[in-house]
Amino acid sequence: MKLIDERVYTGRNIYSHKPCIRITIDVEDMADIPTKDIENFNNRLKEAFPGLKNHKCSLGYVGGFLQRLKEGTYLPHVFEHVLIEMQNMLGFDKVKFGKARLVENSIYNIIFQYELEEAGALCVKYGMECLNAFINNKDYDIKRAIEEIEKSIEKVRLGQSTLAIYNEALKRGIPVIRIGKNSILQLGYGKYQRRIEAAISDATSTVSVDIACDKLMTKNLLKSACIPVAEGDVANNIEDVIKICKDIGYPVVIKPVDGNQGRGVTVKIANDEDAAKAYDIASKINKKVIVEKYIEGKDYRVLVVNGKVCAVSLRIPPFVVGDGVHSIKELIDIENLNPQRGYGHEKPLTKIVVDDVVINNLKSMGLNLDYIPIKDETVYLRQNANLSTGGTSKDCTDIIHPDNINYAIRAAEAIGLDIAGVDICTNDISKSISLNKGAVIEVNASPGLRMHINPTHGKGRNVAADIIDYLFPNLEKTSIPVISVTGTNGKTTTTRMIGHIFSMKGMYVGMTTTGGIYLNNKCVLKGDTTGPESAYTVLMDKRVEVAVLETARGGIVKRGLGYDLADVGVITNISDDHLGIDGIETIEDLIDVKSLVAEAVKDYGYVVLNADDNSVNILKQRVKSNIVYFSKNAENIIIKKHILNGGLAVFLKDNFIYFADGERIQPVVDVREIPSTLDGKLEYNIENAMAACGACAALNIDIELISKGLKTFFLDATQNPGRFNVYNVNNFKIIVDYGHNAEAFKAVLNSMKKMEAKRLIGIIGVPGDRMDESIIRCGYICGCGFDFIYIKEDVDKRGRNEYEVAKLLEHGVIQSGKKPDDYKIILDEGEALYEAMVNAKEGDIIAVFYEDYGAVIGAIEKYKNKAKGDFDLKNIKVV
Repeated sequence: MKLIDERVYTGRNIYSHKPCIRITIDVEDMADIPTKDIENFNNRLKEAFPGLKNHKCSLGYVGGFLQRLKEGTYLPHVFEHVLIEMQNMLGFDKVKFGKARLVENSIYNIIFQYELEEAGALCVKYGMECLNAFINNKDYDIKRAIEEIEKSIEKVRLGQSTLAIYNEALKRGIPVIRIGKNSILQLGYGKYQRRIEAAISDATSTVSVDIACDKLMTKNLLKSACIPVAEGDVANNIEDVIKICKDIGYPVVIKPVDGNQGRGVTVKIANDEDAAKAYDIASKINKKVIVEKYIEGKDYRVLVVNGKVCAVSLRIPPFVVGDGVHSIKELIDIENLNPQRGYGHEKPLTKIVVDDVVINNLKSMGLNLDYIPIKDETVYLRQNANLSTGGTSKDCTDIIHPDNINYAIRAAEAIGLDIAGVDICTNDISKSISLNKGAVIEVNASPGLRMHINPTHGKGRNVAADIIDYLFPNLEKTSIPVISVTGTNGKTTTTRMIGHIFSMKGMYVGMTTTGGIYLNNKCVLKGDTTGPESAYTVLMDKRVEVAVLETARGGIVKRGLGYDLADVGVITNISDDHLGIDGIETIEDLIDVKSLVAEAVKDYGYVVLNADDNSVNILKQRVKSNIVYFSKNAENIIIKKHILNGGLAVFLKDNFIYFADGERIQPVVDVREIPSTLDGKLEYNIENAMAACGACAALNIDIELISKGLKTFFLDATQNPGRFNVYNVNNFKIIVDYGHNAEAFKAVLNSMKKMEAKRLIGIIGVPGDRMDESIIRCGYICGCGFDFIYIKEDVDKRGRNEYEVAKLLEHGVIQSGKKPDDYKIILDEGEALYEAMVNAKEGDIIAVFYEDYGAVIGAIEKYKNKAKGDFDLKNIKVV
């Protein structure tokens, strides 16, 4: 079994609404052999992955997968379940989805859900090693593999604090984007987004964080605020340390001025010798250390969020309990096998770390790592109780004294932190620290949440909910409106129309299109920007008030959607383009891909569907939200029934576009007043205008504003570049259009025939990744419609040889009845257009279906510079 290909889907995709990885494997000569017939395979598998007994598989009950194993199943199916189980073993318990599908012969696709991309990819690597070993009747140490993966992903997996906030946001329907590989999350989209790194919010002052990191400055500010603190001072060398110790008296605590997570901290130091050792430990982090009076008591962490105490935990130093058999080192190793303990912050508890602090602490008690504690003897390994060094916790939220609540809130305010972890040392948190000689020891920015969410003892507190409540006090404003537009033809123009209407409303519009990314009507990146990365650009911009995203087939198939759920999804139409690409062989396959846009809409959102399109009845079955239908036929039965049922609809009657909201029907605009329809000649732009109207009306945009927007949307290089742009050049015209499939060619030709031309000239080309019959059909349609044809090719051959596409188009042109004198092959589209202009006659209309917009404009410029007569490229004259 070997890996052929791997593809990662970061968002909702054609296989699942969860992030997935698709791998393509070749099982070679094992394709027809069930694993029950491979010697020892099933036994090794069940021993290595005991959790497989809980997999239901297609049988639908616990143990279903083992039943399939017993009856006989095949390697791809087994690999699918192994990939799920390995992630479960790593702690990714939400991973449940997977499936295996035959591609051809011994080639299979396996699709499986993941939570962390790096973990999923490593499970593929080690899982394949494991199964190949079992195939060859060899052992494989899966435990070692899981440990290797855990170490590899330690720095990129979300810690418990960040993960809790992530999950709480999703639970509330707030979309989340992870920024980079660290712990920075964006919650929400556009204008309403908030960003948080662990427990540091985007409102947290950097000055306050700096103060919190400087323990001496923190202490001084707390003291100024009349908050009880430990007596002490700062030392720069060992001489200073000893002097301060003598001044304040032992026992003392020594810690670096800017340490965190308990690093470099030694407590309960009783003499000069131990003080020197403690300084040596602390000075490795910072030569400047704090020496302060040791406060007798327990270590409590109080979490303060936006001026409110949300949780309180007693932190307990790491310890082991003797059994009279094992040494301290062996007891530590045994405790570290606890599945609750992991590396870093990945699990509720962290593995116990053995370092100089532990060794010195044991030495102070006359012990070492080889000491064997008697049965039930408790040995504390450290004096400080940070979870990051192996400590545990107990919830004390319900017993904290009101005075201590007040001190904690005031401490956070004194430092200026909106989210803070206030450390209090006292014998009993239920009594005021002002009465029992307790003190506030530290105030921490970015406090860990693990001890509150999953305390070792006591009730867990959903502190992530408190943080989300603080970040989003008004939950209605967590995201901007998102409109996603797809379809075979018309999606770019529809997207631009919608964006223009929202701009007319005065909103800052972020838009992705085939022509580029636009922010507030300015192009920030040219090119085909219809994939998920381009969507992220818009959704992550804090100025954007509405996102209008053209969502093309390619992006959906290769990476999935670049957003979570849209407020409105639009499907303009579906025809047989892109067949034979990325496994899309039939129109039904294409409908299945495009329907993802209809599925990924909020429950209360809307999907705009073309009631005249042949795919509408299939698409509507995939919709779980509301529907807006549009049609050029006011008598369309789908439209009429929908209106009678109180639904939203847009339809055309007597050259007028109407919007129906149940029984209420309003005229929107006369199509002859919409410039992009060329006085009603461009029928497909009438459809695009209706789709745009439906999307905007669904979002409660005023009908008058929609009308105004459509009336001011032009077919020019500013508002709709490359979409039926008409240039008046001397005594002939040029139409520049992006059409590249049969339906687009037919639509442009139908419109050109209404323009009273003497001759129609076509400069045609088709992307090379289309099927031969589709390319030939395009040639045939153009041969039937144009009087003369220039056949060109795209620069990007998409796997074809030079002249291959041109010859297929020529074949179709000849089938239409054209003679050799009726067409010419010029592969370069700029050269083809230039020759067409040179040979143009009065009254001709030339249509160029471009690949490179710049090359077309360059050819027009070249002709302009040589030709005489009235020609204005900048102010395009629309006829």
